[in-house]
Amino acid sequence: MVQTVRRDALIDAVELLKALAAEVRLAVVVELGIAPRCVRELQAALRAHDREVSQPLLSQHLKILRDAGLVITTRVGTEITYQLADDRIGHLVDDAMHHALREEER
Repeated sequence: MVQTVRRDALIDAVELLKALAAEVRLAVVVELGIAPRCVRELQAALRAHDREVSQPLLSQHLKILRDAGLVITTRVGTEITYQLADDRIGHLVDDAMHHALREEER
């Protein structure tokens, strides 16, 4: 039984990492770690960091994150606000980026 649970956890972790395996999605997670945002606000935040992303492409990336259970949405009228489903996702991405920075310094 323990081996089955462990294997399921590994499979789930692989799926989570696949969902994060794109620069735009990592940048979105970083931005959502700061505050919940709608697509327009995410586009502006990404643009401020020299990442121009069209609305359709950003929506595709958000769908991947949502389908993976990493972000949740709230609808107010016609506007959808995205936020991290769990703050630990933001910490995971922050840790990965800090690790990458340390590797560059070596």
